[in-house]
Amino acid sequence: MRPRFEQSVRGLNVCLIQSTHPPAENLLELLMMIDAAKRASAKSITVVTPYFGYARQDRKDVPRVSIGAKLVADMISTAGATRLVTIDLHAGQIQGFFDIPVDNLEASSVFVPYFLEQDWKNLCIVSPDAGGVPRARIFARHLKADLALVYKYREKENEVGSMQLIGNVAGKNVVIVDDILDTGGTLCAAADLLVKQGALSVRAAITHPILSGKAVERVAQSALSEVYVTDTIAGAQRHEKIKVLTIAPLFALALKKIHGYESVSSLFLS
Repeated sequence: MRPRFEQSVRGLNVCLIQSTHPPAENLLELLMMIDAAKRASAKSITVVTPYFGYARQDRKDVPRVSIGAKLVADMISTAGATRLVTIDLHAGQIQGFFDIPVDNLEASSVFVPYFLEQDWKNLCIVSPDAGGVPRARIFARHLKADLALVYKYREKENEVGSMQLIGNVAGKNVVIVDDILDTGGTLCAAADLLVKQGALSVRAAITHPILSGKAVERVAQSALSEVYVTDTIAGAQRHEKIKVLTIAPLFALALKKIHGYESVSSLFLS
């Protein structure tokens, strides 16, 4: 791997777009491109990572583990990036891991306008965990929907031990809102629980479609009628239930505002 710019970037504002999902070569390639731009005398280097990998490693939840999100933040900063633009970080405090400005956009700015165009009645927005309640509340407020929470207990990583519903979904069309769809175990188990609790239909709005292992197969066999994702990670549309909404216009507008020294706060739903 030897990334190289084919033309001069001296004195220019460079934007590098690369999600850092597996394999690790994606992250390494990004770091080498940042370094190449810095050594080519770029005026500024804005790194756009639609999916910021290792974001779930944001703390020491068990002894003797790496805080991967902090390590990746340090590497991006040290390589020479002057700004990071991303969307729906798994934990908002990751912005503090960087010593450069970070713009953490929200996929609700894409999902909510699209959902408002759909003819869905009697909606209820569900967060699959307590940490996602603020995100779900934004959806509920703009869609004028009820709000519920699925409380889950994990016995080990990517495996849910127990799950309980807090709220009422009987007779409602439910939309589960989350940031990451990895193996699909939690999402599909939550959908099954909601149907058992009387939900008329269950959909999901997920920002980052990692879709590892048997995730697509689980979605296909689940009670979910549709799963809406964004294109922060390419190749998500591998089943008719999975619908992809693009976040490209949102990032384009954010970059225009950033380099025009305008506020990006108008891009967020209040």
